Amino acid sequence: MESNDPSEAITFRKLTLGPGRACKESLLLEIRKLKTIRHLELPADLLSHVPTKMLKRYRMRAVSEELRELRRHQPPVRYSLFAAFFWSRAQEITDSLVELLITIVHNIRIRSERKVERELLHEVKRVRGKRDLLVQLLEATLGHPDGIIGEVLYSVVDPETLLDLLKELKYTQLVYKEKVYVKMRASYSQSYRRALADLLEILTFRSNNEIHRPVLAALKLVKQYIGTNQKYFPVTDEVPIEGVIRPMWRETVLETDPQGRPRVNRINYEICVFHALRDQLRCKEIWVVGADRYRNPEEDLPDDFEARRQEHYHTLQQPLDADAFIAQMKKAQHAALSQLNQGLPRNKKVAVTPHKGGWISVSPLEAQPEPKQLSRLKQEIARRWWMVKLIDLLKEADLRVGFTDAFQSLATHERLDRKVIQKRLLLCLYGLGTNMGLKRVAAGNPDVTYKDLLYIKRKFIHRDNVKGAIAEVVNHILKERLEEVWGEATTSCASDSKKFGAWDQNLMTEWHIRYRGRGVMVYWHVEEKSACIYSQLKTCSSSEVAAMIEGLLRHCTDKDVEKNYVDTHGQSEVAFAFCHLLNFQLMPRFKNIGSQRLYKPEAGSAEAYPNLQPVLAKNPIRWDLIWHQYDQMVKYATALRLGTAETEAILKRFQQNRSHPTYQALSELGKVVKTIFTCNPKKSAVKSTKG
Repeated sequence: MESNDPSEAITFRKLTLGPGRACKESLLLEIRKLKTIRHLELPADLLSHVPTKMLKRYRMRAVSEELRELRRHQPPVRYSLFAAFFWSRAQEITDSLVELLITIVHNIRIRSERKVERELLHEVKRVRGKRDLLVQLLEATLGHPDGIIGEVLYSVVDPETLLDLLKELKYTQLVYKEKVYVKMRASYSQSYRRALADLLEILTFRSNNEIHRPVLAALKLVKQYIGTNQKYFPVTDEVPIEGVIRPMWRETVLETDPQGRPRVNRINYEICVFHALRDQLRCKEIWVVGADRYRNPEEDLPDDFEARRQEHYHTLQQPLDADAFIAQMKKAQHAALSQLNQGLPRNKKVAVTPHKGGWISVSPLEAQPEPKQLSRLKQEIARRWWMVKLIDLLKEADLRVGFTDAFQSLATHERLDRKVIQKRLLLCLYGLGTNMGLKRVAAGNPDVTYKDLLYIKRKFIHRDNVKGAIAEVVNHILKERLEEVWGEATTSCASDSKKFGAWDQNLMTEWHIRYRGRGVMVYWHVEEKSACIYSQLKTCSSSEVAAMIEGLLRHCTDKDVEKNYVDTHGQSEVAFAFCHLLNFQLMPRFKNIGSQRLYKPEAGSAEAYPNLQPVLAKNPIRWDLIWHQYDQMVKYATALRLGTAETEAILKRFQQNRSHPTYQALSELGKVVKTIFTCNPKKSAVKSTKG
């Protein structure tokens, strides 16, 4: 799919840009980018031994410089910068192609469903009072068995209403599914088939699980017949069916010829293959050669875990012996259940009732009175700083903290005076942070041009520098607080997300099911006195649990976090398990506290907790699963701590593959920690298991 148009040539600057929104044009452009880089024939392991931070710095330096600057370097420097950029960019583009594949396959189905729903709403008029009409029709028919049909029925319901009723009853779920598949086929064959075929040609898929090999065999078969006009696969070919075609689509894919022999429709089969591929890519049961986020899942785990097992266990403060770990957890779980069982009759705020098969009722606490000094403090702040410009706050913070020192140039040296850099940095940060833009900021400062600010932005402002500056400001806030005003320092924080509207040209933009509308999510970690210690951008459908764990591990401030408060969406059983292994106490605010269940440590121990009988789960904890997978659980926790893989990637692998033995063990451990927390939210489950 190479283009002969010079304006569409893949330039160096075009290689630095992201993929944009998920569409056929974006997919084809990313394929051309990857082909362009692969023409360089860089070895796959060229820079695999280079530390990630150093490689990232070289790559960012290459992006920050103009072409004339790159050409001016000595050949060893120039080619090193180019190699770092192209090698890492190839991994990013491969990940982008997988993301586009996942999104496009999903969008084909969703858009087809919406089209069918609109057509059905247009074709079918909903008949009000169907039950009453049917009763009247039956009564009229039984009351006049010998009458003329038209005279009897049309006297009750007019013919037009009967026709509407027939249409509504006729369009069953089966017809709906068939119509959706027809729309999917049309969208795929007319628009996306050629682009997805090119994608299969450039990406190489692998799997470590024998169960998912049929999908790889199906991909190989699809690639074999790319470019041919055959409507069906040859009868002599072995076409994988099990594990590839969903049961509801088999009748559409499998047809019979005039002689009654079975045959497979190619286009329909390809649609099923791409849906199966999407499902397995999301949980990394199928991975992509040359990718980073979608690489071999075995590479997500630390390489030196076996050699340094004792050190990793010591860092996590977990016992090496699985039996000792289980004994601690059993003891803590039994103590928590016993404490709740004994204190429940005296607790007027909490009740356990047999309502709805077992229900926990918690009365809300009374609101605490507002501190007397708070209103006076607000008045004094309003009197002293009734109007302060944001740029003045930014400047004052830098004078006191010196956070601009965290912004170091990507180049080897700085020729500008540091005071000049400081001023331009503050103007750039103000223009970017307020969304005013660099041109408008430059227009208000005669001694600074737009080109000057653009240079500072390219050379100094990138994610790591901004992150370091934020950490510097937060650390000074925590250090300078007056204890008599703010109280003693705490070890807790809270995290939650907020939706921001965004254009669909951004690959991270998604439709939010709960808040409606397109946008992205920003996930915040805020310490108890309202200072934000970490923020991150995430998609609307990505896990809040992953974002919560990521913020706890990577906030880079001096804040010592031991407890983290989240809402219902920020917790899960796996989250409880990982937080426990990482020495954090998860403190969720359960919206559905009434339907929560408490888990027994052992079978037959329900009689020891008579007051908790209605809410005790039927099955006890499966300690054998935890025992067998204990080492693997610690291994994954170590991977999260060291950052050898993204938190989102590890959790996705488990969420989409719930039969994974490590996931099941984490779920059982999470049930234990969750039970301990539910019984006594104020008591740390971590401390209770470590004596």
